[in-house]
Amino acid sequence: MAGSSHGHTPAAWTGVTIAFIGFCIASVFMVMAEPIGFWAGMGVVVLGGVVGMAMRAAGLGQKPSPVSVAQARSEA
Repeated sequence: MAGSSHGHTPAAWTGVTIAFIGFCIASVFMVMAEPIGFWAGMGVVVLGGVVGMAMRAAGLGQKPSPVSVAQARSEA
């Protein structure tokens, strides 16, 4: 994976960081047996995915390689 630059973008790092924080929040509230806090943490996890996709759409994600674009066109 290190040679492919998979996930080495601001969009990926930001989305994963937000999702990780949400997971930590949900974990703490699960141990405390507080369902509202757990679901709030899960909401933060989903927010991480939305932020990552929005940043990718804004051009901060990995650009598709020319090989994968050509391959996708040939399969269509």
